Parts: sequence; structure tokens; C-alpha cells
Amino acid sequence: MSKRILSLVIIGVLIVGSAWIWLNRLPESASTAARPAIPLAGHPAPDFTLQTLDGETVILSDLRGQAVVLNFWASWCGPCRAEMPELEQAYQDNKEGGLVVLAVNQGEQGPIATDFMRNYGLTFPVVLDQRLLVSQLYNTNSLPTTFFIDRNGVIREQVIGQMNTALLDERLRSIYP
Repeated sequence: MSKRILSLVIIGVLIVGSAWIWLNRLPESASTAARPAIPLAGHPAPDFTLQTLDGETVILSDLRGQAVVLNFWASWCGPCRAEMPELEQAYQDNKEGGLVVLAVNQGEQGPIATDFMRNYGLTFPVVLDQRLLVSQLYNTNSLPTTFFIDRNGVIREQVIGQMNTALLDERLRSIYP
């Protein structure tokens, strides 16, 4: 008799648990709408507004008409430090033709980023993503992460990890003549 009661209790718990899960599920439209889209090659780059180290406002969509290398980095990131000279050289070689290197610093204070830029002799613009909202928007889970955005504001390439000169030059060809 006790095996039968135990079986009935287990079946009852399974039925109640299944009903609870079914009744508390999110509707399909809510579950997909709550998640931001992951930026993908061939899709428009998500727009954002951030402040530079000098306090100027940068709006990504204002850079339409220019090719943009959007690089997410932090001063503590070794691979970020290693690729910065290549990014600076690409910027110097191509800025007159409309190439923008925009470095998005993840979560650090302005003085840290300023010291880093000065120590490495970097001249391209840096914006501060102190609350990591843009980093979340671009789904950057690893540093460095770089997006190559064409003159129409469309992502053409994404590189996760450190770039060398050859890789950077190859990716630049997708957005810059």
C-alpha cells in the first residue's frame, strides 16, 4: 500500500510542477523581445552615444559616410595593449581618407584611459563605456573585440581577440578601399 501512495504523490508532484511551469512561462513575443539582437555582419551597427576623454559627445550614426573600426578594449587587457600600435598606424595611414578608429574603453575611469593613451602615443578618439551599456549592446564578452563598419553603417566584419597588422589590413579592405 505504501508504494502505491508514494507513486500517487510523485505523480501529483509532477502534474503540479508541470502546470506551474506551463502557467509561468513567458509568451514567445516577450522572450524574444527582451533579448537584444547580437550585432552581426551584414546588419546595421547598433547606434549609441558616449563621451570622449575630452567630454565631447560621439554618436555612432553621426559617423555615417566614414569607415569605422570600433574597438572595445581596457588598459588591463594584454592583447588590447599589443594591438594598439597597429590600430594607431592604420588610423594615421587612413584618417585623411575617412577612416575612423573609435576605441570604446570598457568600464574604466577617464584618467586611466587618458594615461594609457598618452603612454602608448595613441591619437584616435576614445569613448568611455563606464556602465558597460554599449559593450552589452555589442555583446562583447571578450577583449579586445573589433567591429569593422562600412560607410553606410553596416557591420562587415567582427574580430574577437588580438589583431596583427596583416589581419587588420585584410579586415580594413572590407570597409575601406
